[in-house]
Amino acid sequence: MDEQEKDSVGPEAEHKPPRPVLIVSKQTVCQYSMFLEHLLTGLSDESLPAALVCRPDWNLDPVVSPLVDLVPYPVFDLPFLWRQNRRILVERLEKFQPTVLHCLCESRARLTRHLAEQLNLPYILTVNSLRRPLRRLPVAWSRCCRLMVPAETIAADLRKIYPRFAERISRINIGTFVEDWGDHLWEPGQLVTLVTARPLNRADDFEILLKAVKRLVLDGYEFLLVVMGDGRAESRLRKMVRSLGLLWIVTLVPLLEPWRSVLSAGDIYVQPQPANEFDPLLLEAMSVGTAVAGCKGGVDDLIIDGQTGVVFDPKDELSIYGSLQRLFDRPEFARQVARGAQTYLRQNHSVSKMVGEIIRIYRDARHWYANRSLPNTPDGV
Repeated sequence: MDEQEKDSVGPEAEHKPPRPVLIVSKQTVCQYSMFLEHLLTGLSDESLPAALVCRPDWNLDPVVSPLVDLVPYPVFDLPFLWRQNRRILVERLEKFQPTVLHCLCESRARLTRHLAEQLNLPYILTVNSLRRPLRRLPVAWSRCCRLMVPAETIAADLRKIYPRFAERISRINIGTFVEDWGDHLWEPGQLVTLVTARPLNRADDFEILLKAVKRLVLDGYEFLLVVMGDGRAESRLRKMVRSLGLLWIVTLVPLLEPWRSVLSAGDIYVQPQPANEFDPLLLEAMSVGTAVAGCKGGVDDLIIDGQTGVVFDPKDELSIYGSLQRLFDRPEFARQVARGAQTYLRQNHSVSKMVGEIIRIYRDARHWYANRSLPNTPDGV
């Protein structure tokens, strides 16, 4: 990019109302659907037009308002027509006249970078997970104005891996609506429902939890465990449940929607292993007043021992057993922890604050782009 291209962003363009283009993946639509719905609704409430780049076969009716311009990509679902698909996408976005691109998933970072180059626009990249070794993000130094993250653990990880972008990292807490469910947790002697949700890619992720559950059953506790998810290890996990004699205790179901209704039917949400990415289900479980038992490590910002949940060692069967027993035996303590989590979310995870901060970044993007310093080194990370 040369100086002539930079100068094409004049003062009038800087002060235009933002017209963001959101670029999403299947992961965004499936795992972060509540975030996407809240953001699109917030943009509509502010009368800000938005476009959403997504596959044409995705059902987005639950999350997309009528004011959002859906841009299908790819139009032709054939690998050898990728150039034609990109050309059509650029032409469609040019008609929308965007001011900023927002990539909501790392898997779409390369596409977003290409679109930013073609459209001469700044862009924002949302990073929801910790970076894996040797998997670096394709980020353009002269065009990416923000790396947006939902947790401080991810921000710290990015600062370490990409020190050049440290000043462009913005933590925006994902917002949720906190329900006033009152004392919806169980009373002594009542059947307790545990819920956990995780991709069933590794049966070993559940082995220690199931052994702790077996120990609780042998000690006379009455409860159900609902495991939500699917994946290649589902059949092996079912065999594990059967071998432990837990068929009448443990139920495996797909990830059911709407999440909030399912989670609110549970009494305890269990996170059996550290999460490598921000867990929206954990956020929603806390918002509906479910007590949380989880582990530290990974993206663990939401879990504060004794305040928003109880913490166990995921590698220690007795640690998991002790944490769940503590909640079973002390329902009032479980209520206290659940209320503490809701208070924390009200203070730190407001939907209106989230939308306002993102819109501010959209507004600032054009000013940043017009006044940025062009790199003396090859553009990109």
